[in-house]
Amino acid sequence: MADTLLVDTQLRIVFDMGLDANGKQLYKTKNYNNIKTTVSAEELLQAAQAIVSLQTEPLAFVERNDTYHVTA
Repeated sequence: MADTLLVDTQLRIVFDMGLDANGKQLYKTKNYNNIKTTVSAEELLQAAQAIVSLQTEPLAFVERNDTYHVTA
């Protein structure tokens, strides 16, 4: 039986950069590593909002990327 172990969490903030000449949505991402794996979604969103308040681009969305080790 396989099991998983959470080993890393990354915060990704995606900024809305508007549309290109063909009307395609453009995004810019910034990744932040060394995030505590025990952080809650609320805490992660608060951190992202604090970072976004220091930026000039508007926020599109926030992602949480978790990495797991799968063991037997």
